[in-house]
Amino acid sequence: MIKKILPILLLISSISYAQHTIKGAMSPKLETDWLILYKIEGTKQVFVNNTTLKTDSLLIGGKKEAVSSFALKLPASAKPGTYRATYALEGATFIDFFYNNEDVSFIFNPEYPQESVAYTESSENTLYNNYNRDISMMQQRLDSIQIAVLQNPSLDFKEKYKKAYRDVNAVQNKYVESAKGKYVAPFIIASARKNTPEILNSANDYLANIKNTFFDYLDFSNKTLMNSSFLINRVLDYVFYINYAEDLEQQQVLFKSSIDTVLSKINNQSYKRDIIQFLIEQFETSKNLEIIDYLFEKHYNKLPINLQDSKFKNEKQALFAAEIGRIAPDFSWTENGRNLKLSTLNDAENYVLVFWSTGCSHCLREIPELYSYMKTKPNTKVIAFALENDSYAWSTYKNTNLQGWHNVLGLNKWVNETARTYQINSTPTYFVLDKNKKIIEKPNEINDVKEFLEKK
Repeated sequence: MIKKILPILLLISSISYAQHTIKGAMSPKLETDWLILYKIEGTKQVFVNNTTLKTDSLLIGGKKEAVSSFALKLPASAKPGTYRATYALEGATFIDFFYNNEDVSFIFNPEYPQESVAYTESSENTLYNNYNRDISMMQQRLDSIQIAVLQNPSLDFKEKYKKAYRDVNAVQNKYVESAKGKYVAPFIIASARKNTPEILNSANDYLANIKNTFFDYLDFSNKTLMNSSFLINRVLDYVFYINYAEDLEQQQVLFKSSIDTVLSKINNQSYKRDIIQFLIEQFETSKNLEIIDYLFEKHYNKLPINLQDSKFKNEKQALFAAEIGRIAPDFSWTENGRNLKLSTLNDAENYVLVFWSTGCSHCLREIPELYSYMKTKPNTKVIAFALENDSYAWSTYKNTNLQGWHNVLGLNKWVNETARTYQINSTPTYFVLDKNKKIIEKPNEINDVKEFLEKK
């Protein structure tokens, strides 16, 4: 009996720990020669493997074409999940696919990977790819009928719409059934649109239905969906596209309400933290400080303390400390025997804070020009913060050329604490402050300073 059982155990063991291969070909051929494979875990990418790309030729459309190809082995311990092959630094840089204990092989155009991919191996990816193709075709047919009626209410497309509606549901149900027990099943279920069974005659009703039913099939507790880009992409769609307004003030209102709605759907606190951090980084690109503050104050700071990342919070607070709309970070200095602080200055309606250096040729050209110009602006004072390694050249220069300004010496130059707080990486760098020391402008150069002050 033992002799009979042993081969079976060995077979099971070899199947359980078999290494699988990921193969890909990109047409047209890439200039780069590397590829990195990651596994998606929540909102993060975890390194799995890397390889070099080689040039091959494939028969495409009846003729041979040069392609960039790769093949790499997954570790024997690799778990089912969403994986990401990254192959460039700019543009469309990656392709996502599923791995579920089978070899995966595909070909795609690296300029628009997800739209062009075709799988030659992997039943899971082939099924999901076919689903996306078929459901998109049916949904577009349904949407085109609906939009035609919205554009021309006199059209009688009720029966045509009902047939298209049945066709969409038939395709959805077919693939839900085919996906049972497969890794891609949650993605197919979550991809469904909740269309109205009857055609709508109002654009507002149409848009309201999309918005109100957006989350009906999204399960934010499903680990398979969480460990992919699927839910993240849906969050981005809802926050930035479904809730859109041309008016900037209304857009801020919509951002806040859409964020509240998204986060109310997430019960997993760790995943909620990751989504909040992800959204903060999205709004970071547009420097939308109002929404970033809202995300921290309304949501992030209310997470359990043990889930809050103090390093993340400190980094973001430091990153935005000197942006327009913020109160300028405080600093102090000695001037004519008096101790002064930026926050308590009260001798002007506006201030120009300029970080400069006696060792900077641009500064030595612009600072005299600024000095002459500021004589025409008696209600605006200059705070000249000199980044120096020592005081000798600065002391001589400011006593001779910059009388009447608030002159501050910042030793240690680029590593000066105040300079780092203001994220100074070049000189001269300008800030315009109001009387309350709120940053109201960050001019790029002296002409921008003049242009802004002329409007005041």
